[in-house]
Amino acid sequence: MYLKYRLVVMNFLEFAVWGAYLTCMGNYLGSAGLGAQISWFYAIQGVVSIFMPTLMGIVADKFIQPQRLLGLCHLAAGIAMLGCWYIGYSTGFGNEIANKSLFIAVYSLSVAFFMPTIALANTVAFTNLKDNGFDTVKDFPPIRVMGTVGFIATMWFVNCAAWDENGFAFTLAENAYKFQYTYMQFFVSGVLSILLFAYSLTLPQCKLVEKKSASLVDSLGLNAFRLFREKRMALFFIFSALLGMMLQVTNGFAGPFITSFRGSADPAIATSFAANNATLLTSISQVSEALCILMIPFFLKRYGIKVVMVMSMFAWVFRFGFFGLGNPAMPGVLLFVLSCIVYGVAFDFFNVSGGIFVDQECDPSIKASAQGLFMLMTNGLGATIGTLAAGEIVNHYCQWQDGYLVGEWQTCWFIFASFGLVVGVLFALVFNPKKA
Repeated sequence: MYLKYRLVVMNFLEFAVWGAYLTCMGNYLGSAGLGAQISWFYAIQGVVSIFMPTLMGIVADKFIQPQRLLGLCHLAAGIAMLGCWYIGYSTGFGNEIANKSLFIAVYSLSVAFFMPTIALANTVAFTNLKDNGFDTVKDFPPIRVMGTVGFIATMWFVNCAAWDENGFAFTLAENAYKFQYTYMQFFVSGVLSILLFAYSLTLPQCKLVEKKSASLVDSLGLNAFRLFREKRMALFFIFSALLGMMLQVTNGFAGPFITSFRGSADPAIATSFAANNATLLTSISQVSEALCILMIPFFLKRYGIKVVMVMSMFAWVFRFGFFGLGNPAMPGVLLFVLSCIVYGVAFDFFNVSGGIFVDQECDPSIKASAQGLFMLMTNGLGATIGTLAAGEIVNHYCQWQDGYLVGEWQTCWFIFASFGLVVGVLFALVFNPKKA
């Protein structure tokens, strides 16, 4: 039981690092003169997800124990994230960053070392649970859910924490110095990352295991690409990439969208709770995500894999559509809340059930590689292409004015919803899994 608590703390910190900036970074980038590049900051995560987790996985398999590599990656990521904070701090609140290229490079370095830690944290947890006789199917999910709790905790913290000439404050009221609008979100992430580095030094060892030598193709998981020879699997991975194009859209733009209402001429909207607490509002998405994981077994057993994945795709339509129809004042804010609630279905029902589908359909010799291919298509290629495309659409219809990204937001959300609708209909028509 003590081991489980240790792993709970590890997972809590792992995702707390990410939650400090992932959903609110766009607000700061706009004020720092990088608003037009928001999509690139999120696309970078997809780009490094294509190769960095695989490379670090090979290192963890052969050279450095996973818990030590987890710590070293967080040390590098934390130092780089503090570098982002320092560049912003040196520039001053509300001022444009002079050396934008340097800021982007330092941020990219941080993300490049952070993204592999998600897989490494899973490796550390699974290895320790197995070595101590625990059932990973039963005992890992409660540990992993605490990672989502950590993500939510730092979202709430940066939403409410503020630092100005009067010192530190914790408030839900309107305050331009809240961490969610400033470079201080990077400071929180960097400090937590270095804290996890120190904590990882105390974790139980995951001994390296002698493995048979494998070809470079096998080591990189490229043998899974032969699954494209089978029409059914090829369609599944293609639609995985199409759905992946929607994954980071709201992470990148929901914050700037909701915050833009602070510039409204209507005082009821400008001073509304939602407009001034966008990060707190969107954290409902992560709460829904944690709860929906528990619903998947029931829906899979009752309706089957295809229906569950179709439900996910149409949930994205509602996710975007509710944003397009809502506003921060009552009763429009209820549509924002509904958008956050359906996010759990949109995200979990495909990501988790998709992983189960791959595990059931693939030969045991390539299951690990096939899971890597699934992640590459969704979080790598799909998320990268989708985020950049969404950025072009937002930049076409919206502009930064007085620190707010304003424009034809409704058009943007309806375009995203239409894309999700087309993908969902096509998937329902052409994808036919084997009957059990």
